[in-house]
Amino acid sequence: MKWFFLTVLALIASGLLFGGFLVAHIFRATSDNSQPIELRVEQGEPFSAVVRKLRAQRVIPNEKLFSLWARLTGSDKKIQWGVYRFDPSLAPQEVLQRLVTGKRVFLMVTIPEGLTIKEIAELLAKMQIADREKFLAAAADPELLATLGLQDKGLEGYLFPNTYQFTPMTSEREIILTMAEQFRKASEPIWAQLGSGHNLNRHEIITLASIIEKETGVEAERPWISAVFHNRLKRNMALQSDPTVIYGLKEFDGNLTRKDLKDQNPYNTYRIPALPPGPICNPSLASIKAALQPADVPYLFFVSKNDGTHIFSQDLESHNQAVRTHQPVREVTSAHRKTSGLR
Repeated sequence: MKWFFLTVLALIASGLLFGGFLVAHIFRATSDNSQPIELRVEQGEPFSAVVRKLRAQRVIPNEKLFSLWARLTGSDKKIQWGVYRFDPSLAPQEVLQRLVTGKRVFLMVTIPEGLTIKEIAELLAKMQIADREKFLAAAADPELLATLGLQDKGLEGYLFPNTYQFTPMTSEREIILTMAEQFRKASEPIWAQLGSGHNLNRHEIITLASIIEKETGVEAERPWISAVFHNRLKRNMALQSDPTVIYGLKEFDGNLTRKDLKDQNPYNTYRIPALPPGPICNPSLASIKAALQPADVPYLFFVSKNDGTHIFSQDLESHNQAVRTHQPVREVTSAHRKTSGLR
């Protein structure tokens, strides 16, 4: 009987010693890494494979003890997928905690106002957040467009310019859904102002807002730019907006020519006395509000002063004088003299 108790005591003592050793190991930082380590955990990846990668990258010192602690605490079944960054000398317990809580690496990106879908794709690719071609393919996916209720409109204009945080594991589809949902939330209060008496529907408002966005970066001018276009639409006058022409061109080298102004594309507002079929960029809320609430002014023309602002005119004679004053070196063609957006 005595030997039995001695054996039990020995086992208890051994257990306590091992437990103490395990706890000390788990809570003590032992890594000698000099640089942070980034590690990718794939969705559905076995815990054992994750542990092997942690050991291979020297994030943890002992694979077996780490696995044992995880199983004792039930953490081995709670690991979340994603990309993680582990700082030097991080204790194994903290490593495990991050994997369980999903404390992933987030990449921040700011989508400026007025970018096109192609430009957004290029920006995300440059920051290694998304693949350009996959993003463009997802943006044109009929199933995704139907999910967003945009199957007959397209995605251009409906991605909200904002600052976002994505993980490198976020799919192109998820990025689009996130940006489109932000657009829905941000624009919803605005549509309450769209009464039954308004002559433009939502898609036309977004289309007009995108043109306003491209025509001026001065927020105070946007209601005036909007008024010019609204006034022209009421008179069945061509909008004659250079940015719409540029958007419709297959190739543009930065110089808008007479030939470009005659190009047969549905976005050439020098040829059609109406809005183009859809937005030409993803506009800001300020531009959407301006499109919905134009200034009460009679202007039909505007010309750039070459400082970011514009001169507005009510009649062609005043406009031509403004062009001669502010665009003296530019040849004024009959089309340009009438343009509402000469830049």
